[in-house]
Amino acid sequence: MIYLDNAATSWPKPENVYRAMDEFLREHAGNPGRGAHSLALAAERVIEETRSLVARLINAPERDRIILTFNCTDALNLGLKGLLKPGDHVITSRIGHNSLVRPLNKLEGKGVRTTRLPPCSDTGFLSAEDIEQAIDEKTKLVAVTHASNVTGVVQPIEEYGAVVRRHGRVFMVDAAQTAGIFPIDVQTSEVDLLAFSGHKGLLGSPGTGVLYLSHRVELDSLREGGTGSHSELDEQPVALPYRYESGTPNTVGIAGLGAGLKYIFEQGIERIRIHEQSLLDQLLQGLSQIPGIILYQPQDMRRRAPIVSFNLPGWEPAEVGAILDQAFDIKVRTGLHCAAAAHKTLGTYPHGSIRISLGYFNTAQDVESVLQALGKIASSKP
Repeated sequence: MIYLDNAATSWPKPENVYRAMDEFLREHAGNPGRGAHSLALAAERVIEETRSLVARLINAPERDRIILTFNCTDALNLGLKGLLKPGDHVITSRIGHNSLVRPLNKLEGKGVRTTRLPPCSDTGFLSAEDIEQAIDEKTKLVAVTHASNVTGVVQPIEEYGAVVRRHGRVFMVDAAQTAGIFPIDVQTSEVDLLAFSGHKGLLGSPGTGVLYLSHRVELDSLREGGTGSHSELDEQPVALPYRYESGTPNTVGIAGLGAGLKYIFEQGIERIRIHEQSLLDQLLQGLSQIPGIILYQPQDMRRRAPIVSFNLPGWEPAEVGAILDQAFDIKVRTGLHCAAAAHKTLGTYPHGSIRISLGYFNTAQDVESVLQALGKIASSKP
């Protein structure tokens, strides 16, 4: 089997992730913060170690500003709905994932105004100048996707952060497709809210995510309840991170996330990125040799995540995906990829595209196999 759907979730996981999750359930699976016995304390240590590793990854100034969530969508909802009020204005792009688009659509129905900017056709980038021109007296937030899960284009968030900070607004970045693959420094990029999942580039378990929030931001909580601390209070505690982490956390998943982070630090982000870039170059070169193939990417590809979307003339994306799966045992993603707005911008709505997303455990042989398979499919259509 060849797995090429890492933008949805990475697979396989490093061996230490499997071991960490198994060990946690067998030896440390108390309820963190909900007791003084050894199992509860062991669980709390695992969580706080993972929180520290996340802070190190993104250069967060304090680990308590790392909120552990259930996925990137959960993190984005907390950031958006905890910040925005009726009358506020948000600037975002037309290429966002539904995890960003749908909460904003819900908030628009409650009186939040949204400006959606198109990317440049040549680069795929949003223009920092366009962002600056769109800022008005009601603008509270600029929210961008770091890398599109359809085209893979990586946005220059450092440029956007400088503009947003100059105007004293809040800057949010959805880093679901870049965390663990590209270096992210929330301080130099002036990011106030950074959301990402644990099960993609961080090589951890599904059911884990992160929201970083800077000192410049205070959010309302979306859930209230038991936090394992300040139990004497009738109201939700204001201390971080407990204000936003009500209820028993996904402790076994967080143990796996911590193990994934350790693996990334051992390998080095630069080594991971170089390997995936090499596979991406091989894939793009091979796809360009398939007659008639339609690649959805800007002309100027300065930086991109290891994601490629394309279509074969005469074939529906779902047809190609089914043949790859059933005849060649190759797993890819087809359709709209939970990003209908991006496909409308690209002109591929409603059928979407075929997407190949590479990971650290893919090989040059995997790429060659999918290229051969696609070549056979393309040549078989009358």
